[in-house]
Amino acid sequence: MQATTPTATVRRYPQHPTPGQLSSSVSGAGNILVTTQVPIGTDGEVVPGGIEQQSRQVLQNLQTELAAAGSDLQRVLHLTIYLVSMDDRPAFNAAYSRFFSPPFPVRAAVGVRELARPDMLIEVTAIAAA
Repeated sequence: MQATTPTATVRRYPQHPTPGQLSSSVSGAGNILVTTQVPIGTDGEVVPGGIEQQSRQVLQNLQTELAAAGSDLQRVLHLTIYLVSMDDRPAFNAAYSRFFSPPFPVRAAVGVRELARPDMLIEVTAIAAA
């Protein structure tokens, strides 16, 4: 579902249990702000395996959402990475290097105590050019 206001285009998750409470992305002023991408596969479950598999999944999900909003990974300006363990940065960086190439976006990695589900190890949010 998509809604347009005078200043923004909002894409919503149609499958979200409370659709009015979460936007998948918002476009405005030449940018796309993408909500948190989590390591959930197409089956609706957290991807098993560990940080490498979950990192690939969040980046694939980000790629999919950007395409739906009319952008792509090469237009990402800023990426925020939320990690349950900062020791997982090298594994995330390995996955990241398969999705991104120079010029790289600005990044921030944030260590967090927990995420939405106990088996989630990573989430990412992004700002991209439209």
